[in-house]
Amino acid sequence: MAKAYAIISGKGGVGKTTSAINLGTSLNKLGEDVIILDANLTTPNIGIHLGAPIVPITLNHVLKGQAKLEDAIYEHESGTKVIPASLSLKETEIIDSKKLLDITKKLKKITNYILIDSAAGLDNEAKLAIESSDEIILITNPEMAAVTDALKTIKLAEEMNKPIKGVLITRYSGKRYEMSISNIKEMLEVPILGIIPEEDSIKESQVMKDSVIFTHPKSNATKNYFKASRRILGEDIKLEPLTKLGFIGRLIKKIGLK
Repeated sequence: MAKAYAIISGKGGVGKTTSAINLGTSLNKLGEDVIILDANLTTPNIGIHLGAPIVPITLNHVLKGQAKLEDAIYEHESGTKVIPASLSLKETEIIDSKKLLDITKKLKKITNYILIDSAAGLDNEAKLAIESSDEIILITNPEMAAVTDALKTIKLAEEMNKPIKGVLITRYSGKRYEMSISNIKEMLEVPILGIIPEEDSIKESQVMKDSVIFTHPKSNATKNYFKASRRILGEDIKLEPLTKLGFIGRLIKKIGLK
C-alpha cells in the first residue's frame, strides 16, 4: 500500500529539503518507487538542489488546473522522481493549495512512497502538507531551539490526528553544546529514524546538484540515510551512536583508508 510522508521541520535551516532528497534517493536505491513532492510553494528548493530550478511544468500549474499531474513529474538521473514547485512569485497567486490532498491521493496510485517536502515552520503550507500525508517524518538539529520547535510540530500533528513515523536528527557533530541523543529522545518521545552527521560530503553534494547518496556513496551521511530509509521500510536496525574521529582518524578517512 502506497504511503505519503510529510517531511516537516518546525525550524528552517535544519536540512529538511536535503533529507527529503536523500531519503527519496536511498529509498529508490533500495528498490522502492518514490516521488518527492515540493509542497514548499513559497520558497521551493527541490529543483534548485537537483540542478533544475526552472522546468516547463510545475506543481503550481497542476494546482491551478493548467496541466496534468503526470506532466509535472520529472525523473532525476538517479531514477528518483520529483515534482518541483515554481520559483516565480507570480505562480503562487490564485492557487488552491488545498488541492494538494487530491494530488497525493492520485500519486498513491502510481508510486510506492510520496515524500512531501513542506515549508519550514508551522504555517498554512506546512499544515496542508501534514493534512495531505499519512504520517510525519520530523527533521531537527541537536539544538534546543530546533528540538523545541520539533516538539511543537509533534503537538500540532497530534491535534491533526497524524501519526509521527519518527525523527531524523541532522547536522550532528557530538559537540558539548549539542543536546544528547538520549535527551532529544526523552523530550520528543518519538522513535529516532537516524542520525546524520555534520560533514562536508553533504555540502559538496549540494554544490554538485545531486544527493549525497550518489556523490559520496561511502560517506557516513550516505550510510546513515540508508539506515534511516530501511527503518522507514520497517526494518529493525539498531540505532548506533556516531563516534567522533580524532586527528588520526580524520587523516585516515581523508586518504581513503577508511
